[in-house]
Amino acid sequence: MESKRITTENDLKIAFQIRKEVFVEEQGFQLETEFDEFDEFDALHASSEHILVYYNEKPVGTGRLRVVDGLGKLERICILEPYRKFGLGKIIIKTLEEIAKEKELSKVKLHGQTQAEGFYKKLGYQTSSDVFMEDGGPHLLMIKELI
Repeated sequence: MESKRITTENDLKIAFQIRKEVFVEEQGFQLETEFDEFDEFDALHASSEHILVYYNEKPVGTGRLRVVDGLGKLERICILEPYRKFGLGKIIIKTLEEIAKEKELSKVKLHGQTQAEGFYKKLGYQTSSDVFMEDGGPHLLMIKELI
């Protein structure tokens, strides 16, 4: 189990396929809201950093980090269904947090789906909002201080 930063368009396409399978096909989110201007590949001027997580050398999960209002914002975190429960979600979060630290950010936030609130709390995130709807699903704002 390992993670790596996405540095090629091919790896980004793999991440997009994982996101499409999880968010669109499995969870029913709209395809047109899943992908946005922060998904464009430009290694020199990237407004976001994307990662892949691997299980037995197969890419099975992804996530991205953007800097929003001086905070790291973790987004698009997902793992293909057969590979959940192997601790890969924790690897994705820790990798994105490390990238945030490299960018000298002291705090990160995310909009977590309500069913994932307990997972994020175990990793040190604090719930900082009431439930709100985003892309048709219930979410919570969660924040973590990085040390």
